[in-house]
Amino acid sequence: MATQLLFYEQAVPVTAKAHGDLSIRTGQTYRFATKVNSVPLTAIEFSAAAAHYPIVFAGTADKVMPAVILGVKESENFYVDAEGKWTGGYIPAFVRRYPFVFATDKDNANFILHVDETFEGCNRDGKGERLFDSDGNQTQYLQNMLRFLQEYQGQFRRTEAYCKRLMDLDLLQPMQAQFNLADGARRSLSGFMAINREKLRKLGDEDLRAMFDTDELECTFLHLHSMRHFNDMIGQIAVPPAPPAAEAAAPDAETPETEDA
Repeated sequence: MATQLLFYEQAVPVTAKAHGDLSIRTGQTYRFATKVNSVPLTAIEFSAAAAHYPIVFAGTADKVMPAVILGVKESENFYVDAEGKWTGGYIPAFVRRYPFVFATDKDNANFILHVDETFEGCNRDGKGERLFDSDGNQTQYLQNMLRFLQEYQGQFRRTEAYCKRLMDLDLLQPMQAQFNLADGARRSLSGFMAINREKLRKLGDEDLRAMFDTDELECTFLHLHSMRHFNDMIGQIAVPPAPPAAEAAAPDAETPETEDA
């Protein structure tokens, strides 16, 4: 699973001068996400996302974050159809916040709201929601988006703490998902990590209690349970003219395939 720039192309600071007449029409299309095979996830979303997608961990030796898997190739998203509709049962907050995003100032002291002006829902024709009224004041829509992103940032920090605990306890292991296609070909997805069940079972009472009290233990079980969706993905890999294979050689929550760290 490669590191991605995802779908932000031209995010600029939101100002009344530059965007006084800008309107945003969201929820009509998710074409911007058609070529991402994973997006970040916050801990509070695990319960909703685990019902539909595999939840994994990705990053570096120093820092990891959760992500949902949306496809098994780098530029593939099974959950956006040809019309740009999202077909999955849950839309991650990372996707829902688009085209907005927070970025820090030069001193990394404050967050500044940015908008991606390349989003096809951005327009000067009054379609959708205005960001500023005729007097240059923030509209209720823009205030709601600011609150949403502030809440997202808070959940992001909480998720960072959860991932740090997983790393401190050495619970994560490299993992690879493999799929057998109907024509005999194999496809694999790697570059992510999963929680090692054996190491989890061996945790001491104090560590388990700390994870229980912060809902991190629930997130851990939801992650493990979500891995079954790797098997579901085999039905979405098109191999014409043969029909999709009935079985997939993908890791599940009980016996993930691992690589040496």
